[in-house]
Amino acid sequence: MKLKGKVAFITGGAQGIGRSIAIALAGEGANIIVSDINGELAEKTAAELSKTGVKTMAVACNVAKLSDVEKAVSEATKTFEKIDILVNNAGITRDNLLIRMKEEDWDLVLDVNLKGVFNCIKAISPLMMKKRCGKIINIASIVGEMGNAGQANYSASKGGVIALTKTVARELAARGVTSNAVAPGFIDTEMTKKLPESVVGKMMEQIPLKKLGSPDDVAAAVIFLSSPDSDYITGQVLNVNGGMYM
Repeated sequence: MKLKGKVAFITGGAQGIGRSIAIALAGEGANIIVSDINGELAEKTAAELSKTGVKTMAVACNVAKLSDVEKAVSEATKTFEKIDILVNNAGITRDNLLIRMKEEDWDLVLDVNLKGVFNCIKAISPLMMKKRCGKIINIASIVGEMGNAGQANYSASKGGVIALTKTVARELAARGVTSNAVAPGFIDTEMTKKLPESVVGKMMEQIPLKKLGSPDDVAAAVIFLSSPDSDYITGQVLNVNGGMYM
């Protein structure tokens, strides 16, 4: 197991892609802190993960609020004393064409998806810097690289995450901390399952591999960037998109 004894803090870790990432990290021996705005669901996921033999805990946290993040990190370090891996996965969408988009929907998506990443890095990176080691993995998106009609807020937030990833990589490299991003394409989740077949068909036409990705594909990329295999990699964006954007 590549991550035995490591401690991973995963935002939005109670469900969806975040949950798959938590399961994969636990499978490699990492102890898991499941952070989610839904505290009850975080507790449930943490309990399930504990059955694999790793230590787990759940923290209810709204990443858009720095005070929430600082409280969650304080609770986590009382139990684990360190955080080796930070996975910034928490994110939301509020889709609409830009001319119809409400200001509050722009603000909310940027607050969670971009400011939330800033808040978590700000709260956790000092712990990593002190130990002179750490892995920061930010979940970006293909639309942060190529844009997408109807997702001005989401695209801007994920493009910002990519830029933030690179800046943090430059700032923390001297302290032994790496910062990388994973940019998923269209992933087979509960959200995509609800889309009409015609919409999914149009997606497939744009993907050279002619299939949607799975949450496990994203989790595998996170495992690589969390492990010693990626020690000489920082400031990079690992695309997991079936060739849709190259």
